[in-house]
Amino acid sequence: MNNVRRRRLSSRECSTVAHIIHTETPIEEETLPHYKAEHYYPVRIGNVYHARYKVAGKLGYRAYSTTWLCRDLQANNYTVLKVSTSLPDYPTAADRELRVYKHLAKIDSSHPGRSLIRELYDSFDLHGPGGTHRCLVLQLMNVTLLKMMRMNPRLFDLPLLRMTIKRLLLALDFLHTEAEVIHTDLMSNNLMLSLEDSSMLADFTTAETENPSPQKLINQSYIIYYSQNFRRPTGGRNYGLPVLCDLGEARIGKTQASGPFVQPHIYRAPEVIFEMTWGSAIDIWNLAGLIWDLFEGQHLFGDIFDAKGGHDPFRHLALMVALIGPPPTEFVRCSETTEAVL
Repeated sequence: MNNVRRRRLSSRECSTVAHIIHTETPIEEETLPHYKAEHYYPVRIGNVYHARYKVAGKLGYRAYSTTWLCRDLQANNYTVLKVSTSLPDYPTAADRELRVYKHLAKIDSSHPGRSLIRELYDSFDLHGPGGTHRCLVLQLMNVTLLKMMRMNPRLFDLPLLRMTIKRLLLALDFLHTEAEVIHTDLMSNNLMLSLEDSSMLADFTTAETENPSPQKLINQSYIIYYSQNFRRPTGGRNYGLPVLCDLGEARIGKTQASGPFVQPHIYRAPEVIFEMTWGSAIDIWNLAGLIWDLFEGQHLFGDIFDAKGGHDPFRHLALMVALIGPPPTEFVRCSETTEAVL
């Protein structure tokens, strides 16, 4: 861990002690189905990573990463550090995401959709007790669309929905037509709102200094922090505009052969379910389902799981046929599986 530097606490910081949680109840990333402590890098608030990024607080976690608000000590601004898990012999989403970002960086384009995709600023690796962790330094964002919807029920009126769809379509048009990238993972949790009120950053860091996040000590080197939220905009300011994020499941190329399933279950396109060759059209199918969810507040195809909670492709397809009718004959002929089922 030669690229990590511990901070020296000021007298003010030393006077404030974090609340230590003593519980066997799982919290944060511990609640994930396949959680193992050794797969997560032991990020510490206050530490400096890559001799540049000082951690100010924890923003969240997902199945294969944790995210942290950082102060870029060289650029003198704030960024987000996304630290991947270290799963041995498994191609991580962070590796895929970095490949896609490097691919996008090679494209010389003035397409308006390009600016509607979250930016990558830097990347590096950390070496922890459980292996190597890919780290991505990303454009700072506020909350996800999903979280904002939970805070503001029935938020999506028609004008707001139109604006969101327009921005998404522009971002997808750039990915599909100029970058030849398929996102494959459109959902409200992968749409984030830009942060327009910079005073929220000062308030976040002040709150973390004066009232540190509760911590759960797993072992001598690993602490789990509770994620913290930015406060809501004040002074007449609003949330920012939606930006497409998380390219960890994206694929480069116009078409992809059948293989490991992509897309959230509820938005999975027929050609993916039937294990057919698929292309950028699956993003449009996915987008249509997402639009329905945003406006109606419920899934278009919700009852698609079996008694054990697993995805039931036959039930899913039955709901599709019941709603929009049987697929065209030429589509059915594209796959032996399709012909057997239909």
